[in-house]
Amino acid sequence: MKNLSLILNIVLLVAVAVLFYLHFADNKSTTTTVASQQGDLSIAYINSDTVLKYYDYLKVSREELEVKTQKMDQDFRNRAQGLQNEIAAYQRNVNSMTLGQVKATEEDLTKKQQNLQLYQQSLSQQLMQEESKLNRELYDRVTAFLDKYGKEKGLQVVLKYDPTSDVLHVNEALDISQDVIKGLNEEYKQEKAGPKADTTAVK
Repeated sequence: MKNLSLILNIVLLVAVAVLFYLHFADNKSTTTTVASQQGDLSIAYINSDTVLKYYDYLKVSREELEVKTQKMDQDFRNRAQGLQNEIAAYQRNVNSMTLGQVKATEEDLTKKQQNLQLYQQSLSQQLMQEESKLNRELYDRVTAFLDKYGKEKGLQVVLKYDPTSDVLHVNEALDISQDVIKGLNEEYKQEKAGPKADTTAVK
């Protein structure tokens, strides 16, 4: 019995050693495979600040939004000045007005002031919506272009690199910003030109 117990212990020891070896051999094989896959991964990045600075679509859109903002601001200033003129006129004439006229005028001016505040809030909300719309369109345009560009160049990942990103170091050889700017502007130029007319004669 003592010999049988010794034999069983030896067998178990050998089995554990085999399992131990197989376990780490499998892990090593898996690690090698993952590293190989990572080594084959095609990565590039864009400097988002540079792309946005030289993207013609964004330049034009910002200029249009700035013009719209200035018009809204001027309209609000005109309304505010008109109300201020009415208040000044009321203050000049209040001594010659009846109590009923004073009450009616003050109620009217208060209502106009409240309406002006609501109008200002409406303008602010409208501008926020315009900016949000522009940001969405910008994101859609850039990502759509990068999808096509990535497929053409065999890229699997395109990173955004700027002071706010989580990327702390990049190799400049992976920078595709200039290619992306050129491609985006070409697309925008074609879009502005519109579809080319078919000059082929119909037979």
